[in-house]
Parts: sequence; structure tokens; C-alpha cells
Amino acid sequence: MTQTDRRHRVRSSSQMLARHAIDAALEKKAKDLVIMDMRQVSGVADYFVLCTGESDLQIRAIAEAIEERIEQHCQERPWHVEGREHLQWVVLDYVDVVVHIFTPEKRAFYGLERLWGDAPQEQITEDRSGADVQLLQEPVVTTG
Repeated sequence: MTQTDRRHRVRSSSQMLARHAIDAALEKKAKDLVIMDMRQVSGVADYFVLCTGESDLQIRAIAEAIEERIEQHCQERPWHVEGREHLQWVVLDYVDVVVHIFTPEKRAFYGLERLWGDAPQEQITEDRSGADVQLLQEPVVTTG
């Protein structure tokens, strides 16, 4: 199956998937939540959602909550999952949205925010929700 074939099967918008991933991560008290808009800098995905868990247990809980919420609300399952065995860096790949859940050490070491520094980024604090994220707002189309 090609990348194009997988994209055609995606039913939910990348903004909707990212919002649900953010909300699920916040519910499990993920730390340092950041969304990166990758559309102009990479053909890999539309958005990266990055967060940190403070223990193996929390990283597992965040990953499971994101998978459950997206499956429940969007009827989507990750196309690929990495890192579930060691729980140092779990990647949930939904093709257009890729969620990265790190230990603090792995996040600092790999520095995806620095690596993709030219991508627009937004920090999401615990008092917000996916609906509040400016990078996920649909552009306003005007006619005239």
C-alpha cells in the first residue's frame, strides 16, 4: 500500500485527529505538549504532536488514551506504532498526524522542536484544549 493509498483511506481531517490527540494527552497529564505544523516543511505529515510522560506507566497511559479517543471519535487506528516495548519514545503514526510521546531524556536528546525549527509550533498548556489551538484553526475563506 502506497502513501497515497493510505491518505485516501483517512476519513477524519488532520486537524480533528490532532485535536483529539491533544485532548487525550491533556487528560493523562502529559507535560510540555507542543504541536508542530509540518505542512510547509515536510512531506512526512501535516502535524506532529509532541508530549512528555514522566514514567513508563504514564507514557503507556497517554498512548492508550490517544488511541482509544481517536478510534472512538474518528474511527481511526494508527497506521503504525513504534516504541511500545520500551516506552522511551512512543510514536503513533496516523499518516497525516504523528504523535510522539517521550521520556524527558529522549525528548531532550532527539530535540524534534530544534530539528524541525522552521515549522510553526504552539505550546499547549494544561488549561487549554485541542479546540483552542491556533495552529489547528481552519482558515477563513472569504468571497468577494
